[in-house]
Amino acid sequence: MNKKGHSLKYLLALFIFSFWSGAFAQTRLPDIPLGQYTVEQQRAAQEFEVARKKAPWGPFAMLMYSPQLMNNARAMGDYLRYNSAFDSHLSEFAILITAREWSQDYEWYVHYPIAIKAGLKPEIAQALKEGRRPEGMSEDETIVYNFTMELQKNKQVSDTTFAKTESRFGKKGAIDLAGIAGYYTFLAMEMNMARHPIPATAERLPRLPQ
Repeated sequence: MNKKGHSLKYLLALFIFSFWSGAFAQTRLPDIPLGQYTVEQQRAAQEFEVARKKAPWGPFAMLMYSPQLMNNARAMGDYLRYNSAFDSHLSEFAILITAREWSQDYEWYVHYPIAIKAGLKPEIAQALKEGRRPEGMSEDETIVYNFTMELQKNKQVSDTTFAKTESRFGKKGAIDLAGIAGYYTFLAMEMNMARHPIPATAERLPRLPQ
């Protein structure tokens, strides 16, 4: 092999190593052992357990480095997941759209089975996973998809999409849907920043062109 061939081979190997080492690097914010909690963290964990009936887990365990933020986030999540203007099927659809746009593996890993159980068709989720606009969406799913994707891609919502959302779900629905997209964007940003891990058996989302 000539000198140019060796150089290209080296650059390719360096690129692959940099990509995979970054993608699978250790978490920057490992879970804090319970015995090392500060008084503030202990109090926050107790409040979390009262609300969720279990100890902080997943992104909430990571957010324990900022315990007040963690519990404020938990409270917002309680409303958006369980009491918003949207049923579980549509709210979980919006969550998966957000997870896909942020390539957030843990968010997808947790919410994919919930979305399917709530009634989202697997082929719609698969299209999302592959970065395609799903075919065969219901009218409500189409509204949620357009609204959430416009926020993620364009950072705003068109008049047409807003009007359809308001007509179907009301002004409260528009507020709540933006809230769901924003809340799970917040969690995605936190977990991407921290390189939050997923179980070894979990499948990672394919990375899409930026």
